[in-house]
Amino acid sequence: MADHVLEVADLQLLRASRTILAGVSLGVSRGEVVALMGPSGSGKTTILRAVAGLEPFHAGRIDVDGVLLGAGAGAPASTLRDLRRKVGMVFQFHCLFEHLSAIENVCLAPVHAHGVAPSAARARGMELLAAFGVDHRAAALPRQLSGGEAQRVAIARALAVDPPLLLMDEPTASLDPERRIELGALLQGLQREQRTLVISTHDEDFARDFATRIVRLRDGRIA
Repeated sequence: MADHVLEVADLQLLRASRTILAGVSLGVSRGEVVALMGPSGSGKTTILRAVAGLEPFHAGRIDVDGVLLGAGAGAPASTLRDLRRKVGMVFQFHCLFEHLSAIENVCLAPVHAHGVAPSAARARGMELLAAFGVDHRAAALPRQLSGGEAQRVAIARALAVDPPLLLMDEPTASLDPERRIELGALLQGLQREQRTLVISTHDEDFARDFATRIVRLRDGRIA
């Protein structure tokens, strides 16, 4: 389909003798919010990591808005550079650099990986922090942020180079009910901007309320 931002075809991945993904195929269109659901060990996070180029796979193909990943030991550096412009990932525990302020975390990839001028990167970063309501925390270190603030900074960092695809791993795991609703509203705002999101989650209520589609996995296959 021409408007697919993400196409995963027959994705297979093994660790030692254990099959983690057993032929997963998935297409995600522009503007969709797709929730990957399933029990622990079903392959949700592994799919996200493979799409982000963080985990090599043994068979199949991944197409992220025209950037192709194939099976093997790992993608070439040039392909990974292109991929970083197409996909941003928000990890379950945010993974902000503890020695950098919020705005420095957001500016890191644009400046050091993509050659954006520091002034331009900072302007873009402050726009993102403001859009997510945390611009007043720009100078704060990660340890000074609440869980919800850290997550919003992590989302801003993932969007700093304006990728069409955003991946999120268990985004509600450490949020209270009020923060979950705020996160859902934020994701709906991104969807209205035609951003495409793929989220791994155990949170059935959150997925039903905010995803446009739920994909269920079991034993490395789409169920």
